[in-house]
This record gives sequence, C-alpha cells and structure tokens, in this order.
Amino acid sequence: MEYEYTLGTLIQTKKPHACGGDVWKVIRLGADIKLECQTCGRVIMLSRTDLQKRIKKIVEE
Repeated sequence: MEYEYTLGTLIQTKKPHACGGDVWKVIRLGADIKLECQTCGRVIMLSRTDLQKRIKKIVEE
C-alpha cells in the first residue's frame, strides 16, 4: 500500500523507537525522508522504500 505524506504528517511505525515512542513527524521530503521522533526528539533519515515498509498508519495529516 502506497502512503502519501507531506511536511508535518505524523506517522506511526510498526516497531517502537528505543525510547518507546512510535510516532514520527515528517520534517523533510526528497529522495530520502527525514523524521523526528515525537517522544525524544531524535532525527533519522530513511529512504522512501524503507519508510513504506515501516509505516503502520498515518496518524494525522
């Protein structure tokens, strides 16, 4: 399933982050997507294909 997201979209992942949070905010779009953990503030970058595999659902547009 292809998910559509824009800047500021909140995404829930299948597995939680090490801090226990599983909600991420999209802060940059491009070939890679930059996400910020909403629990601890950690920032990561994932390729679009990796992100598609990890998404559980879109929490908020």
